Amino acid sequence: MKNILAALELKGDTSRVVQHASDMAKALGARLWLLHVAAPDPDFVGYEPGPQYIRDERAEILKEERTKLHLLVAQLARDGVDVRPIMVLGPTVETILQEAGRVGADLIVMGTHGRRGLAKAFLGSTSDDVLRANRFPVLIIPTHAQ
Repeated sequence: MKNILAALELKGDTSRVVQHASDMAKALGARLWLLHVAAPDPDFVGYEPGPQYIRDERAEILKEERTKLHLLVAQLARDGVDVRPIMVLGPTVETILQEAGRVGADLIVMGTHGRRGLAKAFLGSTSDDVLRANRFPVLIIPTHAQ
């Protein structure tokens, strides 16, 4: 195994996903790719960008996500992990699969919120969609409270 892609949602707690992925990368001598798929800009999906304060707020969110990603990379690199960051704007599932192919991922590691019932029906599940694509081995880490 040469490349592990960890798909992260930086708005929530990523610690369990990062810990499992980095432990595997170190044990196997693999490169770890930390991927965050940021929500696309409103004009990317066909909406008007709106007033300047909305664009400024969006830019600040992207800056915070980028900073968090790079802090994770720096911490893991200090711990001896061969790690690289990726931050891409786009549709989540398609972008995860595209980036996994681009880096030659042997495994995708990602979290799941453990939604059930109506919440899962309305919100869907990124991990389910990545699994259904059936293109890469996927390790799902529960991230919800036990």
